[in-house]
Amino acid sequence: MGLLSGLLGNASVMDNKQVEKEFEKIFVKGEKVEAGFKIIRDLFIFTNKRLVLIDKQGLTGRKIEYLSIAYKSIAKFSVETAGTFDLDAELKIWVSSEKLPSVSKKFNKSVDVYEVQKILASFVL
Repeated sequence: MGLLSGLLGNASVMDNKQVEKEFEKIFVKGEKVEAGFKIIRDLFIFTNKRLVLIDKQGLTGRKIEYLSIAYKSIAKFSVETAGTFDLDAELKIWVSSEKLPSVSKKFNKSVDVYEVQKILASFVL
């Protein structure tokens, strides 16, 4: 089911220490990983300073885009829990005054969407 969830675009939880070690080049002094999630080969990482979206591009994934979103620029967010027939939970984030969500990610059941909401709320609110 893990491979199927990955292919469907669902996020899975990553180890914080592994994320810090793998991406130490992009973190500033004093920045700590609060949570990391992987969707196939892309990642999004909540740190104590910002949200980092990592988009591996192309067939080989050698070209990588790192998008940093300061928590203060997040205007609103929503979390939709999984239902009986819809097995995915979803996180949407709006930056500044945009009408459509800037970020929209789906989570499989292995991710506690309430914990994701709590992490985001602790930095945004």
